[in-house]
Amino acid sequence: MLAIIIPYFKLEFFEETLSSLANQTNKEFKVYIGNDASPEDCSDIIEKYKQKIDLVYHNFESNLGSISLIQQWERCIELSKNEKWLMLLGDDDILGNNVVEEFYNFIESNDKEIDLIRFNLNVIDENGDLKSQLFDHEVHETSQKLLDQMLLMKETITASEFIFSRNVYNRNNGFVEFPLAWFSDYATWLVFSKNTGVFYIKNALVYWRLSQSNISSVVATEKNIQLKIKSLFLFMYFLQINFNIERKRLKDYTHAQLINFFGNISDFVKIRILRKEFFKFRFKLADIIILEFIFDRIKRKKIKNLWKYLYRT
Repeated sequence: MLAIIIPYFKLEFFEETLSSLANQTNKEFKVYIGNDASPEDCSDIIEKYKQKIDLVYHNFESNLGSISLIQQWERCIELSKNEKWLMLLGDDDILGNNVVEEFYNFIESNDKEIDLIRFNLNVIDENGDLKSQLFDHEVHETSQKLLDQMLLMKETITASEFIFSRNVYNRNNGFVEFPLAWFSDYATWLVFSKNTGVFYIKNALVYWRLSQSNISSVVATEKNIQLKIKSLFLFMYFLQINFNIERKRLKDYTHAQLINFFGNISDFVKIRILRKEFFKFRFKLADIIILEFIFDRIKRKKIKNLWKYLYRT
């Protein structure tokens, strides 16, 4: 059986999420909702839908997501029982009506060993309007192929469009944890697909919502940028010890992510943040990549002043 796990915190689109579950053409699943001590009361919505879907709701007394989002995900999974399959669904994301039905059709028609299944993903905004196009995949791909797609940065990869076996989750002691859970889902899907690859179900859709309340849309603070950079280099270290990747690909990917993190932040602030992180990483190319980023992205006429700033007493 399938357990759909929803770590709850935001109310705004929560009813749409539960409505998409109530509208499934196959109701052979159980929903587990873990409220992360949210200030937004969802009891009325829970009451409305508990007669429509098989639902277990738990209100945690303490907020954990602000400390460790991964630990919040995992304690929500601990609410579940002995279901063989697990799905982690965002509290503002939506399943197409046939997701569960197509999942069971796929499992029943396939005799291969399966640990990780992925659905086609559409990105929607706060109005439900489509923001991205589907990315084409083979029916079955290796973890290396999944990594190649991650490094190309041409598609959105989230937690919500995957179903994974409880066996692979238990064997790997849950999710890979990085600060703010940035790149944690990436690393986890690579771990879960290491032995058996990832299987794609193309005729069902999951809708991932990108809105102003989404964690990816929150205005970056210097502290958050530092944590994202830490996660990025932890992910790079993870890749270095688990995959054979050429240096240029690692550098290009790291530089692209750093550009995304910094946005329009001034060059001096970039230097200050990177200086704090300079020698902290076991990733053996981290210091070189950081230096290359500084000198590649900063205009040459500023280098002299920036060098003084970097080594000021």
